[in-house]
Amino acid sequence: MGKEANTIEQQIEKLQKRGMILDIPVEKVKEILLDIGYYRLGFYWHPFEIDKDHNFKQGTTFSNAVELYYLDCDLRHVLTKFLNRIEINFRTKIVYHVSNEYVDSPTWFINPKVVEQSFINTISKYYNEDFKKNHIPIRLHHQKYINDKYAPAWKTIEFFTFGTTLKIFKSLKDGDIKNKIAMEYGIRNISKFTNFLETIKFVRNMCSHGGVIFDMTLPKGVPLLPMIAYDNENYHSLGSAIKVIEYFLGVMSENRRLEMNESLEKIFNRQKNKPVIRKLVENQIGYVYKKQW
Repeated sequence: MGKEANTIEQQIEKLQKRGMILDIPVEKVKEILLDIGYYRLGFYWHPFEIDKDHNFKQGTTFSNAVELYYLDCDLRHVLTKFLNRIEINFRTKIVYHVSNEYVDSPTWFINPKVVEQSFINTISKYYNEDFKKNHIPIRLHHQKYINDKYAPAWKTIEFFTFGTTLKIFKSLKDGDIKNKIAMEYGIRNISKFTNFLETIKFVRNMCSHGGVIFDMTLPKGVPLLPMIAYDNENYHSLGSAIKVIEYFLGVMSENRRLEMNESLEKIFNRQKNKPVIRKLVENQIGYVYKKQW
């Protein structure tokens, strides 16, 4: 939007001067701009810009950007549901395996014999007065056991973020335990397993914070495994990330995998007969119509 705020009328005038066709009533355009915002919608008309002055390719309509915006919203909604399922499953596996290996150390996440000192040194970032205050089971634990500095792992890690849980996994000193957890998902290579988890964490964070995901680029390309059949060779795309999510869901529950695929197929099929958006779905996301993920 530049360095100065614009009125809705000025925003509309600017779009038209750059070549956008307002294919819906102006009053509805105003309503949408006041609802979603000019700046945020800019992420969704960006694919239609042709130069640094933000001019649009011929035939670009306002509804193109709005449809892409709602496609992105629908994707985030569906993916968040299933990413949460993976997060809980992964957290459960860590707590189960490590807690049963170190039964005499219920707070093993701060035990230097179990996890790297580098993680222990940062524990105050995750476990502090705000953490105890904001999570009722943790607060009640400390009210009952006033001498405990930390609650047991099965209580504590339940309220850690996915990112913190992943840090704990990477900090585990016992390679055998890491292998046990990775093998729960049928993966022998710890490096690749960690990469997959980083991919899942990245997509989850993007979804949780309302990020634009249809054209997202993974910081690291997803690794290749024979049991994951990618639909395209862009291993940094949302489409490749979805294949990873699909694989993990399939290991956990075939019904959940099918449920996600069906939900995504419905979303993409709504764009099937809209050439402009369909092209973006195929090229940016990597979805292949008439095929499952």
